[in-house]
Amino acid sequence: MIEYVKNGIDVEVAKNNDESVRNTVETILSRIEKEGDAVVKELSEKFDNWSPEQFRLTDEQIQACVDALTEQEKEDIAFAQAQVRRFAEIQKNSLKNVEEETLPGVFLGHKHIPVNSAGCYIPGGKYPLVASAHMSVLTAKVAGVKRVIACAPPFEGKPNTYVVAAMAMAGADEIYCMGGVQAVGAMAIGTETIDPVDIIVGPGNAFVAEAKRQLFGRVGIDLFAGPTETVVIADEVGCDPELAAADLLGQAEHGYNSPSVLLTNSHEFAKQTIAEIERQLTILPTAEIASKAWADYGQVIVCDTYEEMVQVADELAFEHVQVMTKDPNYFLENMTNFGALFLGKETNVSYGDKVIGTNHTLPTNKAARYTGGLWVGKFIKTCTYQRVSEEASLKVGEYCSRLCAIEGFAGHKEQADIRVRRYKSLA
Repeated sequence: MIEYVKNGIDVEVAKNNDESVRNTVETILSRIEKEGDAVVKELSEKFDNWSPEQFRLTDEQIQACVDALTEQEKEDIAFAQAQVRRFAEIQKNSLKNVEEETLPGVFLGHKHIPVNSAGCYIPGGKYPLVASAHMSVLTAKVAGVKRVIACAPPFEGKPNTYVVAAMAMAGADEIYCMGGVQAVGAMAIGTETIDPVDIIVGPGNAFVAEAKRQLFGRVGIDLFAGPTETVVIADEVGCDPELAAADLLGQAEHGYNSPSVLLTNSHEFAKQTIAEIERQLTILPTAEIASKAWADYGQVIVCDTYEEMVQVADELAFEHVQVMTKDPNYFLENMTNFGALFLGKETNVSYGDKVIGTNHTLPTNKAARYTGGLWVGKFIKTCTYQRVSEEASLKVGEYCSRLCAIEGFAGHKEQADIRVRRYKSLA
Protein backbone atom coordinates (compact mmCIF):
# COMPACT_ATOMS: atom_id res chain seq x y z
CA MET A 1 0.00 0.00 0.00
CA ILE A 2 1.22 3.49 -0.86
CA GLU A 3 0.44 6.12 1.79
CA TYR A 4 1.06 9.86 1.50
CA VAL A 5 2.01 10.91 5.03
CA LYS A 6 2.76 14.48 3.91
CA ASN A 7 1.63 15.92 0.63
CA GLY A 8 2.60 19.12 -1.11
CA ILE A 9 1.27 21.21 -3.94
CA ASP A 10 0.63 18.98 -6.92
CA VAL A 11 3.61 19.32 -9.24
CA GLU A 12 1.43 19.43 -12.33
CA VAL A 13 -0.69 22.23 -10.89
CA ALA A 14 2.41 24.05 -9.67
CA LYS A 15 4.06 24.25 -13.10
CA ASN A 16 4.59 27.75 -14.30
CA ASN A 17 1.89 28.31 -16.86
CA ASP A 18 1.87 32.04 -16.44
CA GLU A 19 0.74 33.58 -19.69
CA SER A 20 2.59 36.78 -18.85
CA VAL A 21 5.92 34.90 -18.83
CA ARG A 22 5.29 33.57 -22.32
CA ASN A 23 4.20 36.94 -23.62
CA THR A 24 7.12 38.77 -22.03
CA VAL A 25 9.64 36.35 -23.47
CA GLU A 26 8.06 36.43 -26.91
CA THR A 27 8.21 40.23 -26.94
CA ILE A 28 11.86 40.31 -25.86
CA LEU A 29 12.96 37.76 -28.44
CA SER A 30 11.10 39.62 -31.17
CA ARG A 31 12.79 42.86 -30.18
CA ILE A 32 16.25 41.25 -30.14
CA GLU A 33 15.57 39.99 -33.65
CA LYS A 34 14.78 43.51 -34.85
CA GLU A 35 16.94 45.76 -32.66
CA GLY A 36 19.90 43.60 -31.58
CA ASP A 37 22.44 45.00 -29.14
CA ALA A 38 20.33 48.02 -28.22
CA VAL A 39 17.66 45.80 -26.65
CA VAL A 40 20.20 43.67 -24.84
CA LYS A 41 21.72 46.81 -23.35
CA GLU A 42 18.33 48.26 -22.40
CA LEU A 43 17.16 45.09 -20.65
CA SER A 44 20.47 44.51 -18.93
CA GLU A 45 20.29 47.97 -17.43
CA LYS A 46 16.63 47.46 -16.47
CA PHE A 47 16.91 44.04 -14.84
CA ASP A 48 20.55 43.84 -13.72
CA ASN A 49 21.50 47.51 -13.39
CA TRP A 50 24.38 46.66 -15.73
CA SER A 51 25.22 48.70 -18.82
CA PRO A 52 28.86 48.30 -19.88
CA GLU A 53 30.30 49.59 -23.14
CA GLN A 54 30.49 45.98 -24.32
CA PHE A 55 29.17 42.77 -22.81
CA ARG A 56 32.00 40.57 -24.00
CA LEU A 57 34.78 40.51 -21.42
CA THR A 58 38.30 41.30 -22.61
CA ASP A 59 41.21 38.94 -22.10
CA GLU A 60 42.48 41.34 -19.42
CA GLN A 61 39.16 41.29 -17.55
CA ILE A 62 39.04 37.51 -17.68
CA GLN A 63 42.61 37.11 -16.50
CA ALA A 64 41.95 39.53 -13.65
CA CYS A 65 39.18 37.23 -12.41
CA VAL A 66 41.46 34.20 -12.57
CA ASP A 67 44.24 36.08 -10.79
CA ALA A 68 41.85 37.17 -8.03
CA LEU A 69 41.34 33.57 -6.91
CA THR A 70 43.44 32.12 -4.14
CA GLU A 71 45.60 29.13 -4.96
CA GLN A 72 43.22 26.91 -2.98
CA GLU A 73 40.22 28.20 -4.95
CA LYS A 74 42.01 27.58 -8.24
CA GLU A 75 42.94 24.10 -7.10
CA ASP A 76 39.38 23.32 -6.03
CA ILE A 77 37.90 24.46 -9.35
CA ALA A 78 40.61 22.60 -11.27
CA PHE A 79 39.87 19.42 -9.30
CA ALA A 80 36.14 19.62 -10.07
CA GLN A 81 36.83 20.31 -13.74
CA ALA A 82 39.22 17.38 -13.95
CA GLN A 83 36.46 15.05 -12.73
CA VAL A 84 33.90 16.47 -15.17
CA ARG A 85 36.40 16.25 -18.03
CA ARG A 86 37.37 12.68 -17.17
CA PHE A 87 33.79 11.40 -17.16
CA ALA A 88 32.86 13.39 -20.28
CA GLU A 89 35.82 11.82 -22.09
CA ILE A 90 34.66 8.37 -20.98
CA GLN A 91 31.22 9.13 -22.39
CA LYS A 92 32.65 10.43 -25.66
CA ASN A 93 34.77 7.31 -26.06
CA SER A 94 31.58 5.24 -25.87
CA LEU A 95 30.41 6.86 -29.11
CA LYS A 96 31.79 4.95 -32.07
CA ASN A 97 31.63 5.67 -35.77
CA VAL A 98 30.36 2.62 -37.65
CA GLU A 99 30.35 1.30 -41.22
CA GLU A 100 29.05 -2.14 -42.20
CA GLU A 101 28.36 -3.99 -45.44
CA THR A 102 24.68 -4.83 -44.83
CA LEU A 103 24.17 -6.44 -48.28
CA PRO A 104 26.80 -7.31 -50.88
CA GLY A 105 27.96 -3.92 -52.18
CA VAL A 106 25.85 -1.88 -49.72
CA PHE A 107 27.86 -0.01 -47.10
CA LEU A 108 25.95 1.89 -44.43
CA GLY A 109 27.47 3.93 -41.64
CA HIS A 110 27.20 6.79 -39.24
CA LYS A 111 29.65 9.28 -37.86
CA HIS A 112 29.49 11.53 -34.83
CA ILE A 113 29.98 15.22 -35.65
CA PRO A 114 30.13 17.99 -33.01
CA VAL A 115 28.02 21.07 -33.60
CA ASN A 116 30.11 24.04 -34.66
CA SER A 117 29.06 26.41 -31.88
CA ALA A 118 27.38 26.30 -28.48
CA GLY A 119 26.06 28.91 -26.07
CA CYS A 120 26.27 28.11 -22.37
CA TYR A 121 24.08 29.96 -19.89
CA ILE A 122 25.29 30.04 -16.28
CA PRO A 123 22.64 31.32 -13.83
CA GLY A 124 23.58 33.96 -11.30
CA GLY A 125 20.59 34.83 -9.15
CA LYS A 126 20.60 33.94 -5.46
CA TYR A 127 23.41 31.46 -6.00
CA PRO A 128 25.90 32.07 -8.83
CA LEU A 129 26.41 28.54 -10.12
CA VAL A 130 30.15 28.19 -10.60
CA ALA A 131 29.67 24.47 -11.25
CA SER A 132 27.45 25.15 -14.26
CA ALA A 133 30.51 26.49 -16.07
CA HIS A 134 32.18 23.09 -15.76
CA MET A 135 29.05 21.19 -16.69
CA SER A 136 28.30 23.12 -19.88
CA VAL A 137 31.47 24.74 -21.21
CA LEU A 138 33.81 21.88 -20.39
CA THR A 139 31.43 19.22 -21.69
CA ALA A 140 31.05 21.10 -24.97
CA LYS A 141 34.81 21.39 -25.39
CA VAL A 142 35.32 17.67 -24.71
CA ALA A 143 32.65 16.96 -27.33
CA GLY A 144 34.77 18.88 -29.84
CA VAL A 145 32.71 22.04 -30.28
CA LYS A 146 34.92 24.61 -32.00
CA ARG A 147 33.30 27.76 -30.61
CA VAL A 148 31.87 27.78 -27.10
CA ILE A 149 30.53 31.03 -25.71
CA ALA A 150 29.35 31.52 -22.15
CA CYS A 151 27.04 34.05 -20.50
CA ALA A 152 26.39 34.82 -16.86
CA PRO A 153 24.64 37.82 -15.32
CA PRO A 154 26.51 40.33 -13.19
CA PHE A 155 26.63 39.66 -9.47
CA GLU A 156 26.54 42.59 -7.07
CA GLY A 157 27.16 45.05 -9.89
CA LYS A 158 30.06 43.36 -11.68
CA PRO A 159 31.10 40.13 -13.42
CA ASN A 160 31.22 37.30 -10.90
CA THR A 161 34.89 36.55 -10.30
CA TYR A 162 34.42 32.84 -9.58
CA VAL A 163 32.04 32.16 -12.46
CA VAL A 164 34.21 34.01 -15.01
CA ALA A 165 37.34 32.23 -13.78
CA ALA A 166 35.59 28.86 -14.03
CA MET A 167 34.39 29.65 -17.56
CA ALA A 168 37.92 30.56 -18.59
CA MET A 169 39.47 27.51 -16.93
CA ALA A 170 36.87 25.32 -18.67
CA GLY A 171 37.95 26.68 -22.07
CA ALA A 172 35.24 29.16 -23.10
CA ASP A 173 36.17 30.95 -26.32
CA GLU A 174 34.04 34.03 -25.59
CA ILE A 175 32.71 35.20 -22.21
CA TYR A 176 29.86 37.67 -21.83
CA CYS A 177 28.51 39.32 -18.70
CA MET A 178 24.76 39.41 -19.29
CA GLY A 179 21.82 37.41 -18.05
CA GLY A 180 18.21 36.43 -18.50
CA VAL A 181 16.18 36.23 -21.68
CA GLN A 182 18.37 38.86 -23.33
CA ALA A 183 21.45 36.66 -22.92
CA VAL A 184 19.79 33.51 -24.24
CA GLY A 185 18.16 35.43 -27.08
CA ALA A 186 21.39 37.15 -28.07
CA MET A 187 23.27 33.85 -28.22
CA ALA A 188 20.56 32.10 -30.23
CA ILE A 189 19.45 34.91 -32.55
CA GLY A 190 22.67 36.89 -32.75
CA THR A 191 23.24 40.65 -32.65
CA GLU A 192 25.62 43.10 -34.27
CA THR A 193 28.38 41.99 -31.89
CA ILE A 194 27.44 38.37 -31.11
CA ASP A 195 27.39 35.66 -33.74
CA PRO A 196 24.56 33.15 -33.18
CA VAL A 197 25.22 29.61 -31.98
CA ASP A 198 23.83 26.21 -32.95
CA ILE A 199 22.72 25.02 -29.50
CA ILE A 200 21.86 26.64 -26.16
CA VAL A 201 22.47 24.76 -22.89
CA GLY A 202 22.28 25.47 -19.19
CA PRO A 203 19.68 25.97 -16.46
CA GLY A 204 17.89 29.18 -15.53
CA ASN A 205 14.73 30.71 -14.11
CA ALA A 206 11.23 30.49 -15.60
CA PHE A 207 11.98 33.23 -18.14
CA VAL A 208 15.18 31.54 -19.33
CA ALA A 209 13.39 28.19 -19.60
CA GLU A 210 10.59 29.80 -21.62
CA ALA A 211 13.13 31.50 -23.89
CA LYS A 212 14.73 28.15 -24.63
CA ARG A 213 11.31 26.66 -25.34
CA GLN A 214 10.47 29.41 -27.83
CA LEU A 215 13.89 29.25 -29.49
CA PHE A 216 13.91 25.45 -29.85
CA GLY A 217 13.96 24.60 -33.53
CA ARG A 218 15.81 27.74 -34.43
CA VAL A 219 18.62 26.34 -32.30
CA GLY A 220 19.04 23.12 -30.42
CA ILE A 221 18.64 23.02 -26.65
CA ASP A 222 19.78 20.58 -24.01
CA LEU A 223 16.46 20.21 -22.15
CA PHE A 224 13.75 22.19 -20.39
CA ALA A 225 15.01 22.78 -16.86
CA GLY A 226 12.51 23.64 -14.13
CA PRO A 227 12.91 23.90 -10.36
CA THR A 228 15.36 21.48 -8.77
CA GLU A 229 13.68 18.30 -7.52
CA THR A 230 14.96 15.42 -5.41
CA VAL A 231 13.60 12.20 -3.95
CA VAL A 232 15.36 10.40 -1.11
CA ILE A 233 14.57 6.68 -1.11
CA ALA A 234 15.53 5.37 2.32
CA ASP A 235 15.01 2.60 4.82
CA GLU A 236 16.18 2.08 8.39
CA VAL A 237 19.05 -0.17 7.31
CA GLY A 238 20.67 2.11 4.73
CA CYS A 239 19.99 5.51 6.25
CA ASP A 240 19.08 7.48 9.37
CA PRO A 241 16.71 10.44 9.85
CA GLU A 242 19.49 13.00 10.29
CA LEU A 243 21.11 12.06 6.99
CA ALA A 244 17.77 11.93 5.15
CA ALA A 245 16.76 15.36 6.49
CA ALA A 246 20.07 16.95 5.51
CA ASP A 247 19.84 15.58 1.99
CA LEU A 248 16.25 16.71 1.52
CA LEU A 249 16.91 20.24 2.79
CA GLY A 250 20.15 20.48 0.81
CA GLN A 251 18.07 20.54 -2.36
CA ALA A 252 15.07 22.41 -0.96
CA GLU A 253 17.31 25.45 -0.48
CA HIS A 254 17.53 25.88 -4.26
CA GLY A 255 14.21 27.73 -4.35
CA TYR A 256 10.80 28.11 -2.76
CA ASN A 257 9.26 25.80 -5.40
CA SER A 258 11.86 23.00 -5.30
CA PRO A 259 10.15 19.66 -4.52
CA SER A 260 11.83 17.32 -2.01
CA VAL A 261 10.30 13.91 -1.37
CA LEU A 262 11.06 11.21 1.19
CA LEU A 263 10.11 7.74 -0.02
CA THR A 264 10.44 5.05 2.65
CA ASN A 265 9.02 1.73 3.84
CA SER A 266 8.84 2.70 7.54
CA HIS A 267 6.25 4.91 9.25
CA GLU A 268 8.60 5.38 12.19
CA PHE A 269 11.45 6.46 9.92
CA ALA A 270 9.10 8.90 8.18
CA LYS A 271 7.97 10.38 11.50
CA GLN A 272 11.52 10.78 12.79
CA THR A 273 12.72 12.37 9.55
CA ILE A 274 9.93 14.95 9.59
CA ALA A 275 10.91 15.87 13.15
CA GLU A 276 14.57 16.06 12.18
CA ILE A 277 13.76 18.35 9.25
CA GLU A 278 12.00 20.74 11.61
CA ARG A 279 15.03 20.69 13.93
CA GLN A 280 17.53 21.34 11.13
CA LEU A 281 15.41 24.21 9.81
CA THR A 282 16.07 26.05 13.07
CA ILE A 283 19.81 26.13 12.35
CA LEU A 284 20.10 26.05 8.54
CA PRO A 285 21.31 29.45 7.20
CA THR A 286 19.12 29.08 4.11
CA ALA A 287 16.06 28.02 6.13
CA GLU A 288 13.94 30.91 4.84
CA ILE A 289 13.94 29.34 1.37
CA ALA A 290 14.19 25.68 2.36
CA SER A 291 11.33 25.86 4.88
CA LYS A 292 9.00 27.39 2.30
CA ALA A 293 9.92 24.71 -0.25
CA TRP A 294 9.46 21.93 2.31
CA ALA A 295 6.13 23.29 3.55
CA ASP A 296 4.61 23.70 0.10
CA TYR A 297 6.38 21.09 -2.03
CA GLY A 298 7.76 18.54 0.42
CA GLN A 299 6.23 15.08 0.48
CA VAL A 300 6.62 11.97 2.62
CA ILE A 301 5.43 8.72 1.07
CA VAL A 302 5.43 5.34 2.83
CA CYS A 303 5.31 2.10 0.85
CA ASP A 304 5.20 -1.55 1.88
CA THR A 305 7.71 -2.92 -0.61
CA TYR A 306 10.66 -2.01 -2.79
CA GLU A 307 8.42 -2.71 -5.80
CA GLU A 308 6.00 -0.01 -4.67
CA MET A 309 8.89 2.37 -4.05
CA VAL A 310 10.12 1.85 -7.61
CA GLN A 311 6.59 2.41 -8.89
CA VAL A 312 6.26 5.72 -7.06
CA ALA A 313 9.78 6.87 -7.98
CA ASP A 314 9.19 6.14 -11.66
CA GLU A 315 5.89 8.04 -11.55
CA LEU A 316 7.67 11.02 -10.00
CA ALA A 317 10.42 10.80 -12.67
CA PHE A 318 12.54 13.21 -10.65
CA GLU A 319 15.78 14.88 -11.56
CA HIS A 320 17.72 13.57 -8.53
CA VAL A 321 17.09 10.18 -6.93
CA GLN A 322 19.12 9.45 -3.83
CA VAL A 323 18.95 5.82 -2.72
CA MET A 324 19.98 4.93 0.84
CA THR A 325 18.54 1.49 1.42
CA LYS A 326 19.73 -1.99 2.31
CA ASP A 327 20.02 -2.79 -1.39
CA PRO A 328 20.60 0.35 -3.51
CA ASN A 329 21.39 -1.69 -6.61
CA TYR A 330 17.79 -2.92 -6.68
CA PHE A 331 16.77 0.58 -7.75
CA LEU A 332 19.58 0.87 -10.30
CA GLU A 333 18.40 -2.36 -11.86
CA ASN A 334 14.67 -1.62 -11.79
CA MET A 335 14.07 2.12 -12.06
CA THR A 336 13.54 3.58 -15.54
CA ASN A 337 12.68 7.27 -15.00
CA PHE A 338 15.34 9.44 -13.37
CA GLY A 339 17.86 12.13 -14.19
CA ALA A 340 20.66 10.81 -12.00
CA LEU A 341 20.92 8.13 -9.31
CA PHE A 342 23.01 8.51 -6.17
CA LEU A 343 23.52 5.05 -4.69
CA GLY A 344 24.30 4.55 -1.01
CA LYS A 345 24.63 6.87 1.96
CA GLU A 346 28.28 7.56 1.10
CA THR A 347 27.30 9.82 -1.81
CA ASN A 348 24.73 12.56 -2.27
CA VAL A 349 23.27 15.02 -4.77
CA SER A 350 25.69 17.77 -3.75
CA TYR A 351 28.61 15.65 -4.97
CA GLY A 352 26.92 15.42 -8.37
CA ASP A 353 26.01 19.09 -8.36
CA LYS A 354 29.51 20.33 -7.67
CA VAL A 355 32.45 18.02 -8.10
CA ILE A 356 32.26 14.26 -8.69
CA GLY A 357 32.09 14.36 -12.49
CA THR A 358 28.56 13.44 -13.60
CA ASN A 359 26.67 16.33 -15.14
CA HIS A 360 24.29 18.34 -12.97
CA THR A 361 22.10 19.70 -15.79
CA LEU A 362 19.28 17.17 -15.56
CA PRO A 363 15.65 16.72 -16.71
CA THR A 364 12.84 18.03 -14.48
CA ASN A 365 9.03 18.15 -14.66
CA LYS A 366 8.85 14.46 -15.58
CA ALA A 367 11.10 14.92 -18.63
CA ALA A 368 13.16 11.98 -17.29
CA ARG A 369 10.51 9.80 -18.93
CA TYR A 370 12.07 10.56 -22.31
CA THR A 371 15.52 12.11 -21.86
CA GLY A 372 18.62 12.01 -19.75
CA GLY A 373 20.69 14.99 -18.72
CA LEU A 374 23.35 17.05 -20.42
CA TRP A 375 26.32 15.05 -21.71
CA VAL A 376 28.78 15.14 -24.59
CA GLY A 377 26.18 13.50 -26.83
CA LYS A 378 23.97 16.60 -26.63
CA PHE A 379 26.64 18.51 -28.55
CA ILE A 380 27.13 15.78 -31.15
CA LYS A 381 25.07 14.93 -34.24
CA THR A 382 24.95 11.30 -35.31
CA CYS A 383 24.79 11.49 -39.10
CA THR A 384 24.30 8.54 -41.44
CA TYR A 385 25.78 7.88 -44.88
CA GLN A 386 25.68 5.17 -47.55
CA ARG A 387 27.92 3.90 -50.29
CA VAL A 388 26.63 1.42 -52.93
CA SER A 389 28.20 -0.56 -55.79
CA GLU A 390 26.62 -0.72 -59.29
CA GLU A 391 25.52 -4.32 -58.74
CA ALA A 392 23.93 -3.46 -55.39
CA SER A 393 22.26 -0.36 -56.85
CA LEU A 394 20.62 -2.55 -59.50
CA LYS A 395 19.22 -4.93 -56.88
CA VAL A 396 18.11 -2.28 -54.36
CA GLY A 397 16.78 -0.08 -57.18
CA GLU A 398 14.31 -2.72 -58.35
CA TYR A 399 12.84 -3.00 -54.84
CA CYS A 400 12.82 0.78 -54.45
CA SER A 401 11.00 1.25 -57.76
CA ARG A 402 8.16 -1.07 -56.77
CA LEU A 403 7.87 0.47 -53.30
CA CYS A 404 7.72 3.99 -54.76
CA ALA A 405 4.94 2.87 -57.11
CA ILE A 406 2.90 1.68 -54.12
CA GLU A 407 3.15 5.16 -52.61
CA GLY A 408 2.54 7.00 -55.87
CA PHE A 409 5.88 8.84 -55.84
CA ALA A 410 6.69 8.99 -59.56
CA GLY A 411 9.79 11.14 -59.15
CA HIS A 412 11.17 8.90 -56.45
CA LYS A 413 10.47 5.88 -58.70
CA GLU A 414 12.40 7.44 -61.56
CA GLN A 415 15.40 8.03 -59.28
CA ALA A 416 15.52 4.26 -58.86
CA ASP A 417 14.52 3.36 -62.41
CA ILE A 418 17.22 5.43 -64.10
CA ARG A 419 19.87 3.53 -62.18
CA VAL A 420 18.23 0.17 -62.83
CA ARG A 421 18.23 0.89 -66.55
CA ARG A 422 21.85 2.02 -66.59
CA TYR A 423 23.32 -0.72 -64.45
CA LYS A 424 21.22 -3.47 -66.04
CA SER A 425 22.71 -2.53 -69.43
CA LEU A 426 26.17 -2.89 -67.95
CA ALA A 427 25.47 -6.25 -66.32
